[in-house]
Amino acid sequence: MKPASIQATVGSRDYSVKERSEQPSSVAAIVHSWITTVDHKRLGIMYLMFAMLFLGIGGVEAMLIRLQLAKPDSHLVGPETFNRLFTLHGTTMIFLAAMPFVFGFGNFLIPLMIGARDLAFPRLNAFGFWLTVFGGLLLYYSLIGGEGMAGAGSAPDVGWFAYSPLTARAFSKGHSTDYWILGVMVGGFGSIATAINLITSILCLRCPGMTLMKMPLLAWLYLVVSGMVLLAIGPLTAAQIMLLLDRYLGSHFFDVQAGGSAVLWMHFFWIFGHPEVYVLVLPAFAFASEIIPVFSRKAIFGYPAMVAATVAIGFVGLSVWAHHMFAVGMSAISNTFFAISTMMVAVPTGIKIFNWIGTMWGGRIRYATPMLFSLAFLIQFLIAGLTGIMLSAAPFDWQLTDSYFVVAHFHYVIVGAIVFMIFAAVYYWYPKATGRMLDERLGRWHFILFLVGFHLTFDTMHLPGVLGMPRRIYAYGAERGWGTLNLICTVGAVVQGAATLIFVLNVVRSLRTGVIAGNDPWDAWTLEWSTSSPPPEYNFSTVPKVKSRRPLWDLKHPDDPDSHYE
Repeated sequence: MKPASIQATVGSRDYSVKERSEQPSSVAAIVHSWITTVDHKRLGIMYLMFAMLFLGIGGVEAMLIRLQLAKPDSHLVGPETFNRLFTLHGTTMIFLAAMPFVFGFGNFLIPLMIGARDLAFPRLNAFGFWLTVFGGLLLYYSLIGGEGMAGAGSAPDVGWFAYSPLTARAFSKGHSTDYWILGVMVGGFGSIATAINLITSILCLRCPGMTLMKMPLLAWLYLVVSGMVLLAIGPLTAAQIMLLLDRYLGSHFFDVQAGGSAVLWMHFFWIFGHPEVYVLVLPAFAFASEIIPVFSRKAIFGYPAMVAATVAIGFVGLSVWAHHMFAVGMSAISNTFFAISTMMVAVPTGIKIFNWIGTMWGGRIRYATPMLFSLAFLIQFLIAGLTGIMLSAAPFDWQLTDSYFVVAHFHYVIVGAIVFMIFAAVYYWYPKATGRMLDERLGRWHFILFLVGFHLTFDTMHLPGVLGMPRRIYAYGAERGWGTLNLICTVGAVVQGAATLIFVLNVVRSLRTGVIAGNDPWDAWTLEWSTSSPPPEYNFSTVPKVKSRRPLWDLKHPDDPDSHYE
């Protein structure tokens, strides 16, 4: 495109964006341009690359945990190392892999889908990303600094939940726990910055004609997610500050012997911890709500109900945290309240599942790789929800709390729902980000192997939990009868690892050899597919105007626009 600038006018307001005439040529210039960028697309891609790195690191930690538990009386790693492994694994997967995946897709997609040229605060966006990076580096610096500065410990060993009194200086010597506190806290500040940016952008930067009820469902879900981030991270940060005061300034917030309360920490942590589950799973719902209609060749069924269910999940999800604490001795009234609120969240979630099924019903379904992962997600999340309802009954939970049944349920949500939909989203939007298609044959191998490995591991993992195997133990005796089941779980983990390597190979190889995608390879309907692949720095040469929830359908079918039916 020859002109030096591109003009777009909406109403009386002019937008002028200078087009880059020269791209950086040297490696140093390219690296510098990425490090200093405030472009939402580049920041989104860097979020995703950061998340992939730590997904790999967390996966290696998980593999070591599973290898240790593959047979009875194993001594592959010692108990101290095992404690550090599951602490780093949980913290890494939640704070350094899943959250960056969520914000990476949000950064890349939200401005494109609402017809904006960037997020509302580009510099704040970059600041939030680099805070997240710094938080991750702080956490893993504990491998060096935790031991070097105090002569004890080399990584946090208090669990990703950091229950008191494990975090007291008497039980956590050195500075490894301090690195956990500061790393998670700094990353939390980055999440808050990005959440503020997304809320402001969605509410204020929508293109002409895009009312709230004409937004893509992905934008609605990210609006609710960002609101939950603002409400959930504050209590965790406050508790971490209190913990630092306990450790270094002599306060006793969580010191039971001095009149504090260990249960107080649990409340603070889970007020963050369970809404965090919805912060992670609602973006998975968002991806499904965009992918399933396109590959079913039907508009989403029941859009208003989907919006209402999303908002309901946001509200109800903030009131369920203490179902993690049924075994700590709360009152009968508290147990009843949290059991009922936990069961209630299944209602709006069930609405979403029925609407996705309704979208597929009667459609011309195309079984491309994004749709395969989405179909697996629907079945697996349904199973995860059913085991969640089982655990919401306090008497049932008392029998299985802190067992491997709970670990299997949690991973059914995190892996079976969230990770599967992250893979689906990568296969779906990779052509838009890079201009090239991922290899469909490798994608199907990735899907088949990951599906088989997932069910080998996490279907089987429910059984040792029912048989009484506690979580967070590093060894068990052969007489307990858990050996074969744990071996099957480990084999499944190896298969999942192999499938993930195929995925990484596909992503890297397709950058050079993938089929040219074009602007709209899926024949989709939302605004991001109306611009080039990859999009230009300014996103749209002319700020788009929309009249329905499927603006590209209206453009492709002017004789039958959606606006007549909404």
